Amino acid sequence: MLKFVKEHMETIDGVANYPMVSLLIFFVFFVLLFWWVFTATKEHIREMSELPLDNEDQQNKL
Repeated sequence: MLKFVKEHMETIDGVANYPMVSLLIFFVFFVLLFWWVFTATKEHIREMSELPLDNEDQQNKL
């Protein structure tokens, strides 16, 4: 099975570019996520952390 996949992948032109593009997308995603975490305001973080415990809004929706 692995031999079939390996032979099939070798016939694709530019197949060596896919791992580099995947690594680049992975790296950019986590850099942006890291940036978002450190630039988020304390108020926003506190509001999101208290959201599951906010019974007042849930009762108003019912």
